[in-house]
Amino acid sequence: MTDPRVNQTLERFERITNQLDSRDGAARDAARRERQRLNRSLGQALARIAVAVGVISLVTIIIGLIVPIGMFGFLAAVGLAIGVAALIGFGSQPAATLPQVEEDVSNAQMVAQFDSYVFRARKALPKPAQAEMDRISSMIGGLKQTLERVPTLDPAAQDARRLMSRHIPGLVDRYLNVPQAYRGETDGEGKTVDQRLVEALAAGRQALDDIGENLAKQDLLAFETQGRFIQSRYNDQTIDS
Repeated sequence: MTDPRVNQTLERFERITNQLDSRDGAARDAARRERQRLNRSLGQALARIAVAVGVISLVTIIIGLIVPIGMFGFLAAVGLAIGVAALIGFGSQPAATLPQVEEDVSNAQMVAQFDSYVFRARKALPKPAQAEMDRISSMIGGLKQTLERVPTLDPAAQDARRLMSRHIPGLVDRYLNVPQAYRGETDGEGKTVDQRLVEALAAGRQALDDIGENLAKQDLLAFETQGRFIQSRYNDQTIDS
């Protein structure tokens, strides 16, 4: 019989390693980007609160100069300011459910929203699927750099946008709708729901990688073409300064 102290030690070691794994690599970078987005959102909320409180204060002063409002009027203005601040503050908090990726945004915004989605969705997935989400996160920087220079209606950009806004979020949402008790059952091909999830995420990641690579090759080809043109146009010619 295994010593209970050994089991406790192993469980403690697993918890520690899981925590360390979540702080390293792509997961750590994704968490940093998410904090930056939340900080920007908080700053915007504080700015809106300051403007709202300033407007209420100004209106209160103007009314007080015309009609004495007394202590009750002053307290009402303070209560109104607190209520507006609370409404703005709570309204700026992220939803508890998985975020949706909006389609009516620029390519750069789409990648940023997808990055946030991947970070927040991975927590609800099994470990192998989390690893695939981390691999997707590691592509975000290059994908954004490539897509932000491409028109929204570019066919390759449209494919990437569909993957980020519909296909991958839809896959995750449908997986989460499957009851926990059924995720370990095998289908006709001998694969579980968890395995299907990992394979589909890997396919989506590969598709995004292929899109980014093809767009990068187009940039490289355009660069080489421009370089050859300059060489053929100005080679062995004296350029007046």
